[in-house]
Amino acid sequence: IIVSVLLEHALHKLGHWFHKRHKNALAEALEKMKAELMLVGFISLLLAVTQDPISGICISQKAASIMRPCKVEPGSVKSKYKDYYCAKEGKVALMSTGSLHQLHIFIFVLAVFHVTYSVIIMALSRLKMRTWKKWETETASLEYQFANDPARFRFTHQTSFVKRHLGLSSTPGVRWVVAFFRQFFRSVTKVDYLTLRAGFINAHLSQNSKFDFHKYIKRSMEDDFKVVVGISLPLWAVAILTLFLDIDGIGTLTWVSFIPLIILLCVGTKLEMIIMEMALEIQDRSSVIKGAPVVEPSNKFFWFHRPDWVLFFIHLTLFQNAFQMAHFVWTVATPGLKDCFHMNIGLSIMKVVLGLALQFLCSYITFPLYALVTQMGSNMKRSIFDEQTAKALTNWRNTAKEKKKVRDTDMLMAQMIGDATPSRGTSPMPSRGSSPVHLLQKGMGRSDDPQSAPTSPRTMEEARDMYPVVVAHPVHRLNPADRRRS
Repeated sequence: IIVSVLLEHALHKLGHWFHKRHKNALAEALEKMKAELMLVGFISLLLAVTQDPISGICISQKAASIMRPCKVEPGSVKSKYKDYYCAKEGKVALMSTGSLHQLHIFIFVLAVFHVTYSVIIMALSRLKMRTWKKWETETASLEYQFANDPARFRFTHQTSFVKRHLGLSSTPGVRWVVAFFRQFFRSVTKVDYLTLRAGFINAHLSQNSKFDFHKYIKRSMEDDFKVVVGISLPLWAVAILTLFLDIDGIGTLTWVSFIPLIILLCVGTKLEMIIMEMALEIQDRSSVIKGAPVVEPSNKFFWFHRPDWVLFFIHLTLFQNAFQMAHFVWTVATPGLKDCFHMNIGLSIMKVVLGLALQFLCSYITFPLYALVTQMGSNMKRSIFDEQTAKALTNWRNTAKEKKKVRDTDMLMAQMIGDATPSRGTSPMPSRGSSPVHLLQKGMGRSDDPQSAPTSPRTMEEARDMYPVVVAHPVHRLNPADRRRS
């Protein structure tokens, strides 16, 4: 009870700290984590309640010998598991009471490792992105503005971005090899970051926008972290299928441990290929460019035109890696399972080393690379706005819908009574100069959340870049006396 209360208190304090620092995405991820732990506890409760009916499921001795993860001698099942016989002669239990207890422990260990690995991937990704923050700061310097002067003409093949990703890299077949090894060495360079940043701003904002692209990527990655920290139904299905196929000593868990590595290497190679394809598109577009090279974000660069598939594969890789490590710890710590699963100690050590290397590769290289390249899709993500801006725009949308509903109702009533003049309650059509920025300012000033921090002028400037306001200039009339004198 004391341990449970301390854990609950620690999670509550952590959630309060996230809200205090306006880390709302991380706070939601924490709630998702707590929900997953509750789900795991509920599964264990169901297993505990139904252990007697499950123990009553009978199978033949031959089937029991095949379904074991280790090879056994014929007839040894009967002598070794005589306590687990079903009522019918010649049958054995599908799962004994002891095996259900072991399953409780495995589910708990799996949940702990999945949560731990999710925290590691977030920590290492943010560590890798610290370098990008320096590059973001340089965009406000005079040197950067001079190097990307819009009046400057250059040959396309002379730009740093095109030179890095073309040449030998543009040769069919060879570029896949280059992309494969590039993910390990300088997966994201300064020129890559600045070029993708310029392409995103040019596609979704105004060209002269002072947009903090690095901060936007961090918010976007925190939103994706809410997905990564959960265990979806397909992932549970993968775990069950993996355990179910580990039969007759064929070593399913051994060769399955290489699948996450293969998936992750394919994802990293594909992300590098997307950057190369963007560079090739710039060169094919024209031989001379004006200013900085600009890429055009599009979903066509991703598998099946779905950028979210990349996140699913990363999520699957993370879960499979946590599953393998949890299974290793569980089998080592559980009496009677070590001799079955770790007969080859060298192979077991190799799986552990491979899992640790895979976790580092996913956290420090692939996930940050995904967070950057996935912004090159056709649509920008909701995290383009901070919480206050998104709330204000949502209020503006709801207000506009209500005004439209009232206006349509008044027009309908006017038609029914034959009166062409709208009633007093009719809401006027918005003027040409109106925009959500005006309501955005009102929404910022009238925030329903008393603890929310005021939006910075930088955020308002970003919103004006996206929703320009047409300001009507006042007309100055001359005094008649002044007119006669002139």
